[in-house]
Amino acid sequence: MQELRALVSDIPDFPQPGILFRDITPLLRQRFGDTITALDALFDAAAWAQVDAVAGIESRGFILAAAMAERRGKGFVPIRKKGKLPPPVVDVSYDLEYGSGVLEMQRGRGRLLLVDDVLATGGTLTASTALCGLAGYDVVGLAVLVDLGFVPGYSSAGHAPRSVLSYG
Repeated sequence: MQELRALVSDIPDFPQPGILFRDITPLLRQRFGDTITALDALFDAAAWAQVDAVAGIESRGFILAAAMAERRGKGFVPIRKKGKLPPPVVDVSYDLEYGSGVLEMQRGRGRLLLVDDVLATGGTLTASTALCGLAGYDVVGLAVLVDLGFVPGYSSAGHAPRSVLSYG
């Protein structure tokens, strides 16, 4: 994991002063396959058997979730920012560490593995978990590439996120 961690860049004062942004772009560019393998390995065969589709949170969560879904022969479900999906959709408002937003998804059914790139304050992951429930899905697991360690013991819908890289 140290090899993967070394490819995450620290960008100070982005997207605003006081924020230390962990940029996974170099990691994805140089070791994408290894990154997806590491995420996939967070769950054993029994856990994967309980997953019907992998949901990815816009936008970098899309990249990770779609690759995981393809690797496991599962469907992919996008969770998008407001106005990016055709109706009908369900939505939920949420707070970020430096703002707020609205997420949307189309209704469906099944058991989802919910994937995002970074866990910071938990706002996006909590909102996405709630949104999946509103849309008719059952979240059976959470995965993030990077856990910044801001919220020790974090869980959503009874699931603690599994992560490849942890800071904190």
